[in-house]
Amino acid sequence: MNVLLDTHVLLWWLNNDSALPRSAAARIEAAENTIFVSAVTYWEIWLKQSIGKLKIPANFSRIAANQGFEDLPLTAAHARAVADLPWLHRDPFDRILIAQARVEKLRLLTADASLAAYGPMVITAG
Repeated sequence: MNVLLDTHVLLWWLNNDSALPRSAAARIEAAENTIFVSAVTYWEIWLKQSIGKLKIPANFSRIAANQGFEDLPLTAAHARAVADLPWLHRDPFDRILIAQARVEKLRLLTADASLAAYGPMVITAG
């Protein structure tokens, strides 16, 4: 299965945070799954870090790169797909991750149960 990590899931994974449900960790660890991290996720992390809403270690980029996850760039097709989404959720970062999951036929792994309304491409961790 091809899995796209929501921002909080990536942060919990990198921090070995107990907030990450065991079922989500098992999906990330499963050898048969390919794990993707969107450029949008890094954008959100560095944006929040720059305005003081998030603390990340100085070596964050290296830590993230060492996970062996696949990078998912943001494309014009992803941006266009946002317009086709129903307004079930207003967070722009979540909306683009949903659009990317749809376009790329990925499953978005999140703990945000409200995103499940977008359909079976969303896996709610918990």
